[in-house]
Parts: sequence; structure tokens; C-alpha cells
Amino acid sequence: MSKPTDLYATTQIAGYPEISISEFIGVRSLHLSSDAIQGSMRLAMPDQIELEYVQQMMMWLLFNKTPQHIVQLGLGAAALTKFCYRQFPQAQVTAIELNPNVIAACYQHFRLPPNDDRLHVVAMDAMTYVTDTAHHGKADVMQVDLYDAAAEAPALGSPEFYQACADCLTDDGILTVNLFGNPEHYEANCNANLDALNAAFDAVVWLPMVHDANTVAIAFKQAPAVDFDVLYERATEIRLSMKLPAAKWVNGLKAWMQDTQ
Repeated sequence: MSKPTDLYATTQIAGYPEISISEFIGVRSLHLSSDAIQGSMRLAMPDQIELEYVQQMMMWLLFNKTPQHIVQLGLGAAALTKFCYRQFPQAQVTAIELNPNVIAACYQHFRLPPNDDRLHVVAMDAMTYVTDTAHHGKADVMQVDLYDAAAEAPALGSPEFYQACADCLTDDGILTVNLFGNPEHYEANCNANLDALNAAFDAVVWLPMVHDANTVAIAFKQAPAVDFDVLYERATEIRLSMKLPAAKWVNGLKAWMQDTQ
């Protein structure tokens, strides 16, 4: 069996977690000072989303077809940023990333396009971004995937943080968030984040856990009307136009609602 090949980013800024890049059977992955995968890209399809949990971060598509401003907190391997930039030519796409080494690696190894009039990749702290009133009420969608090098728990997950995220959204805005964490403390960390989300949003739902203990939640500033026939029709559109397994998302939302009734 082939082993992953290690490739190392050529530029590293001291004081931030170091980046390493691995490659295995046509998939390139980004790591922060550990073996934990922070993001991946299939070399043959660089603008598609490779990892299942990252695909789930797009489940807001079931409720909003035409976002005008999409914000990502945490760049990872730029999968969401590239996908949204390519798929929504009418939208502004903003990605906030604290670690400049991650940004450099995405440009060098993950085919992140340069900033232009629609794409804005910014090196700054996510909490600073969401608490800046200049950003409030501006985003239709926010995608949150914030982890440090240890990937023990979400780097930001307080009630104050999620309230600030909600403040950044339009009145009918939607947030998706990955609640990955250390298995020993996963349930407690996940529940704490869900409690904070429920305090800030009108409705919060989460999908079943996928590989490596990733649980993706979706939060609505205003609870949507849910018609599963309509959602399955929309899921078919998403599968055909964007090659995303959206019917699985609808199945997960349906199972959640049945379990909580």
C-alpha cells in the first residue's frame, strides 16, 4: 500500500502553527503541526469539495439559492472558499483566517485564486471580524470551521461569539458550523456549542456525525418553513448542478426532527 507523501509549504511565518502538506492517492491534505487533517483537495477536481463534513457545510443551499455575501471563518484548505467563488458569480465571498501560513499554503498548494472584486481572503482574528459593527447585517451565509493546531475543540464557541455571528447575518441569514473535537470531551464541547447557538439563533439543527467525529449544525436567524418534498426537489437540483450529496442532508434533517418530536 502506498504511503502519504509529505510536502512542506516553502514559506512559514514564525509565531504561528506550522503547515505541512501530505498527498495520498490523488488527494492533497493540509495539516497544522499534527497529523489531523485541516482540509483536503482532490488534484483532479480542485474546485470540488472532497471531505464529507465540508460538503455538509453547504447545506444552507437547501434554503437559499442566491446568496449575495458568503463569509467563511477559518480557511482550511480553501475548499469552501473556492467552491463558493466558482458557483456563485453574483456573490461576494469573504474568508477570515488568523494564520498567514494557512493562507500562503492555500495559494501555493490548493489553487486558491487571488483576491479580486468578489473574493476577499483576510488575515485576521474571527472574533475581531464578527464583533466589528461594520460587518453586522451584511452576510447571507456564514460558515464556521475554526480550530487550532491541536484540534481539541472549536477555537471559538462562546455565547458572545455566536451572538456576534448572528449579528453579522441578514434577517433571514443562515450559519453552518463544524463541531469537531477531541473524543474524550466531544459530547460536552458539542453540547456547550449547541447551547450557545440556541441562545443566539431562532432554530438550530444538526446532522448525524460523520468521519473523525465531525458534526455539522445549521442555525437560522428565523426558523424556516420546512416542506420535505420541496427540500428533496431542491436536493436533486443541487446534486445535478453542483455534484453534492444533498439528499443525505435532507435525510439527516428529517431524522433529527423525528427524533426530537
